[in-house]
Amino acid sequence: MTRKPRQLDENRQKLLEMRRSTRKLRYSSYRSVQKGEEKASNFGKTLKRLLKYLLEHKGGCVIVLITCVLSTICNVIGPSYIGDALDVLNEQVALKIEGYEISAESLIPYILMLLAVYGGMAIFSFVQQFTMAGLTARVVRRLREDLNGKLSRLPLKFFDSNAKGDILSRLINDIDNISNTLQHNLVSVVTSIITIFGVFVMMLITNWFLTLIIVLIVPPAAAIALSIMKVSKKLFKAQWDRTGELNGHVEEMYTGHKIVRLFGQEQLAVDEFNDINDELTDVSRKAQFISGTIAPFINLIDNIGYILIAIIGGYLIVNKGVFAIGDTVLYDMGGSFTIGGILTFITYSKLFTSPISQLAQIVNNLQSSMASSERVFAILDEPEEIADKNGSSLEFKDVLKFENVSFSYSPDKPLMENLDISVKCGGLVALVGPTGAGKTTFVNLLMRFYDVNDGRITIDGTDIRDIPRDDLRSLYGMVLQDTWLFNGTIKDNIRYGKLGATDEDVIVAAKAAHADEFISELSEGYDTILEENGENLSQGQRQLLTIARALLKDPKILILDEATSSVDTRTELLLQAAMSEIMKGRTNFVIAHRLSTIKSADEILFIDKGTVKERGTHKELLQKGGLYADMYYSQFGGKVSDKKLDTDN
Repeated sequence: MTRKPRQLDENRQKLLEMRRSTRKLRYSSYRSVQKGEEKASNFGKTLKRLLKYLLEHKGGCVIVLITCVLSTICNVIGPSYIGDALDVLNEQVALKIEGYEISAESLIPYILMLLAVYGGMAIFSFVQQFTMAGLTARVVRRLREDLNGKLSRLPLKFFDSNAKGDILSRLINDIDNISNTLQHNLVSVVTSIITIFGVFVMMLITNWFLTLIIVLIVPPAAAIALSIMKVSKKLFKAQWDRTGELNGHVEEMYTGHKIVRLFGQEQLAVDEFNDINDELTDVSRKAQFISGTIAPFINLIDNIGYILIAIIGGYLIVNKGVFAIGDTVLYDMGGSFTIGGILTFITYSKLFTSPISQLAQIVNNLQSSMASSERVFAILDEPEEIADKNGSSLEFKDVLKFENVSFSYSPDKPLMENLDISVKCGGLVALVGPTGAGKTTFVNLLMRFYDVNDGRITIDGTDIRDIPRDDLRSLYGMVLQDTWLFNGTIKDNIRYGKLGATDEDVIVAAKAAHADEFISELSEGYDTILEENGENLSQGQRQLLTIARALLKDPKILILDEATSSVDTRTELLLQAAMSEIMKGRTNFVIAHRLSTIKSADEILFIDKGTVKERGTHKELLQKGGLYADMYYSQFGGKVSDKKLDTDN
């Protein structure tokens, strides 16, 4: 059913077109960071790589292969017994006509043999499917584990540059597609190939002349299948790309559904969903249509061969196995060609061409699976974080330094140049400045989410790149402006900062963060189950829980990135009083726009464009009357310096 064109106002249409262009750029240009270019599709290489996962379970693969061969042998030899039984029955009919008694016992061996053959085929097929189901489950589990493990080792840059919905689509949808192919198609490929060779041998034994006719119809069938598969491969790749795009949109819209409703853009979200969904529907329809044309074309050729066999076989029966054109004998069987023989050969011709048609359809399905596999392997091939050097852990006791540090997210946009900062252990350092000045980048470098391009960051004289990441990050505790809480109890969310903490430790941390008061008022207290990201709590309450989580870890270095921006004034005052005591004995970095929270800092760094423009205490910077003073007085009123807040000066 064709969707009716949607009537959009001019502004919404322009925005929709802009977002469509952005999506095309983002999703069609997914590139391997390792090679710096889009990876070329390679069916054979991808299939070989996927089979490596399967071959890790050699015992199961051997069982599947043996049962495939045995079931196929049963399927192949069955028609010969049917033909023999038909000939015996035909002889009995002839005897009956001539007045002789019919001996039904002569058919019993053939009937028993057919029961044994097809019964064995059913048993072997059952064992094969049962074993393959277990193999598929283990392979898919391993794929998911590898992909999930890989995601945990990828640098932050990867997640900053790829849509979360598309990553989830690769982890779930694409691997499910691979699972379906392994379970239902891969064994069929093996069975079809064995059947084709087995039936070919039996046809040669039965009648080589008729076999030649069947063989002649294979090349055109193969040519048609291959030409169709080339087109369908691209369409299936586009189909899974659009699926990832749709997942990305859904994840984005439903994560920010409050903002969507706030600005009254529900219709735009629906329009964009429909836009992507229409593209997915269109490319899926084309992929399924193109792939579906394989069977009709091959069946047509198959039926032509069937007709030829029936006509020529009937001719051979009438002419007692002799095929001649005029006086020229082209083929002489040297005897009669029986009805059982032609029935056997017709059955074999169907057994021969049917796997070819089935194989073409299966390979077409494999195109879809290989497209999914390529998307999964593209992530597995992404370069991981630079491996840690052999180093020893250390405790921060003296000084942390940024020594001539330069960094940029992209080569053409330098962000931080020749930054020099020295922070003594136990100090409280505040980072302020305009949005985009490099404050969060400062933290990313400190935590080694990104590595510096030039210069170095040292702790007590040791380059942090020489410290194992786990050891380095064990020094830090962090509270971000955007809270993150998982679906579980409040107690478990706080304990996430230190898994071995007791319930008493959790309560102490909650009290220190002034979260115990509201937790105690909840009906289930610390055992209250949080919804996704704590949606059943207020933003301020969620922030208090993340602060308690960081405090429970008792880190050497505490990083607060606008940690109090989402709490009310009363709670903020309580937090400031508590933190003035809690921050003793550790180094604290505070990123703040609300300058009232950093008056007691040992040193305030005013950063802009990656450069420290001013540094000093709150009082010193106000007396200086520079950029910090301008920002402070713009928030709280009072004397404003004659300088404008122009950070280029």
